[in-house]
Amino acid sequence: MSISTTPTLDISTNASQMTMSCIKSDEFKYPLYSTVFSIVFIIGLIFNLMSIYIFACTLKMRNETTTYMINLIVSDSLFVLSLPFRIYYFSNRKWLFGSVLCKVSVALFYTNMYGSILFLTCISIDRFLAIVHPFRSQRIRTKRNAKLACCAVWVMVLSGSVPTGFLLDTTSPDSTTNYCFENYSQTQWKSELYKVVVFIETMGFIIPLMLNVFCSIMVLRTLRRPQTISRGGGLNKSKILRMIVVHLLIFCFCFIPYNVNLMFYSMVRTNVLKGCYAEYVVRTIYPIALCLAVTNCCFDPVIYYFTSETIQSSIRRKSTMWYKGVRLFDRIQTDSISFENDKAVLQM
Repeated sequence: MSISTTPTLDISTNASQMTMSCIKSDEFKYPLYSTVFSIVFIIGLIFNLMSIYIFACTLKMRNETTTYMINLIVSDSLFVLSLPFRIYYFSNRKWLFGSVLCKVSVALFYTNMYGSILFLTCISIDRFLAIVHPFRSQRIRTKRNAKLACCAVWVMVLSGSVPTGFLLDTTSPDSTTNYCFENYSQTQWKSELYKVVVFIETMGFIIPLMLNVFCSIMVLRTLRRPQTISRGGGLNKSKILRMIVVHLLIFCFCFIPYNVNLMFYSMVRTNVLKGCYAEYVVRTIYPIALCLAVTNCCFDPVIYYFTSETIQSSIRRKSTMWYKGVRLFDRIQTDSISFENDKAVLQM
């Protein structure tokens, strides 16, 4: 939700009043976006292709957790495939791919970010039910209910991201240049966009954040109880703790900076928060927070690994097979060289 970055300074004098608009310049974002998006595209494409291969070809057992992960992969992959368009735009500062593709690219960013938040929240709730209420939750933790939850997430995410994308104009009234990702008008912010921001921030960030914190605290409290030990070796406390830490670190690193800044950004755009310094701060933080947010598609595969022991064992099995294959190939080469040497000696 960026805006036009052309520096402007408007001064109007009316007898007893002088109004001066703030200088708007965040030119540093163009090289920053181009560089970060290029890195994220390469890493995200590799990691998500690996994830697709693991889930499609090597993962035999499916459960409710893997259902959430598969939907997360779909969300990440769609966004990663849209990154080349962003890279081209911010490198050349013009949009050549039409209005519809611009709107779809914008919608995919918000679909990915809030989809990731909600699917990670589903994984956190599933872990909470499995550890804190292992017996009572057996009827709830089913693949059917997981699929229903995923459908609800997609409906909620698309109801916020699609309007955000399709409110964007690719042309400015005073310019023939086609823009994308940064052309919301002040009128749109005041009449429509702030309502969308309130919706996605409430349903896609604030409530999921509270649920993640609550579930993590309850799981940690349960693991500290003496009776948890009596449940046998079914719970590996160090693995669960590592899983929670990784989950919360990714949540804090990728999502909190952007969404907190977006709240202030929307207040600046709707003139709820006034002052040139406030505008300067949110404009400066916005590109940095956005770059942190897009890295979530690189970190999600880390969540897959730490969340599912099935995936860990699958990766270890494939690694072992690859290692054995390399050893066998080396042994064949060594035997072949030895055979050729022996043959040469006999012919002398």
